[in-house]
Amino acid sequence: MNILSVQSHVAYGHAGNSAAVFPLQRLGCEVWPVHTVQFSNHTGYGDWKGRVFDGAFVTEVLDGIEARGVLPACDAVLSGYMGAPDIVTAVIAAAGRVKAVNADAQWCCDPVIGDVGRGVFVRPGIPELLRAQALPAADIVTPNQFELAMLTGRNVASLADLRAAVADLHAAGPRTVLVTSVEIDDVPADALDMAASDGNSLWRVRTPRLPAALNGAGDLVSALFLFHMLRSRSVPEALGEAASAVHAVLRRTVETGARELALVAAQEELVNPARRFVAEPA
Repeated sequence: MNILSVQSHVAYGHAGNSAAVFPLQRLGCEVWPVHTVQFSNHTGYGDWKGRVFDGAFVTEVLDGIEARGVLPACDAVLSGYMGAPDIVTAVIAAAGRVKAVNADAQWCCDPVIGDVGRGVFVRPGIPELLRAQALPAADIVTPNQFELAMLTGRNVASLADLRAAVADLHAAGPRTVLVTSVEIDDVPADALDMAASDGNSLWRVRTPRLPAALNGAGDLVSALFLFHMLRSRSVPEALGEAASAVHAVLRRTVETGARELALVAAQEELVNPARRFVAEPA
């Protein structure tokens, strides 16, 4: 399995490609990482060094990969934080180039815009580009609940709201929708849900809430969900497998008291989580 992963990168810690590449490799994937930014650390620390690249840089790197003649062997494109509007355009074009030479390739777009508590943290113009151009071209989209509300213009507070917002995303283009965080009125305070839909059915998986809010967890979820979708072609199976592995990583991180995801320490549980969570029809 070959995945082209176009995301941010941090030298220290785990976010963007730094949260996605190793887990995918540990599961047996070849990963071709292209970085949209190169930072010293994730922005959750409040200060960092490094720079945002531009769309021309992303295109140049893709040109070099294409010159190797390998794009027809690319099974999926995974995209995350894009940094600038011209990078969004470049990533849309990259996904199109892959799918032009491999009709079975999937584009999994994590539409990074913001989160509850932090609000919108991307540059102006990016949410509009994601809504207008990325959603119609993506096969899989993986927003958090805040991003789901931003992309659809809906307040998501109940299961009915969730269903309606997910339906809106399907109508925009993607065949598969994963909502990486679901905190609606029927979710207990000590739990956290994720939900996924294939356009016909909606499934939810519930895991115990852990006392941590860790940067990079959403990037990890998207990568694992994509892998299991490519492997099983089953939305509920991919949802359960991704939730089980992510919970294992988060649990190990909390146990060690680390500020960064304990991906290396928990690597065996990426492959075979000790505790399994099963997705149920919503």
